[in-house]
Amino acid sequence: TQVIETRMPDNGDSIRRRRRCQACDKRFTTYERIELVMPTVVKKDGSREEFERAKLEGSINLALRKRPVSTQAVSDAISRVIDKISSSGQREVASDRIGGIIMEELQRLDHVGYVRFASVYRDFKDLEAFTEAIREVKPTREARPRARRKPR
Repeated sequence: TQVIETRMPDNGDSIRRRRRCQACDKRFTTYERIELVMPTVVKKDGSREEFERAKLEGSINLALRKRPVSTQAVSDAISRVIDKISSSGQREVASDRIGGIIMEELQRLDHVGYVRFASVYRDFKDLEAFTEAIREVKPTREARPRARRKPR
């Protein structure tokens, strides 16, 4: 076959090619899509399982439940996590590493979501562990902007 025309659709995840059969002169369209192969997840107990995007989305959405974070921001964060995992080039990735990447994204997105996720990810046992996680996201007194007094 001969490629007559090549286009990339707006979403950018495939390539559309218009082709012509050189034997019978018929024209047809083919679509080529990228197949992303994610690494295997190695759990804390040593077991291995396939990476599941749905689990990643579920854990991030649970941490951000009822928080003022846009759907687009959550979707972008999920994409960044997947990009970081897939771009490592490794066949296996530890679940701890995935959790760390998620925490980086949540810290940027929403501090409450970060603490929620950290409480499960780090398996908090007492109030001090929560306090430490809050210290990680709470700006120091010097970093906080001073409140301006209203003129009387």
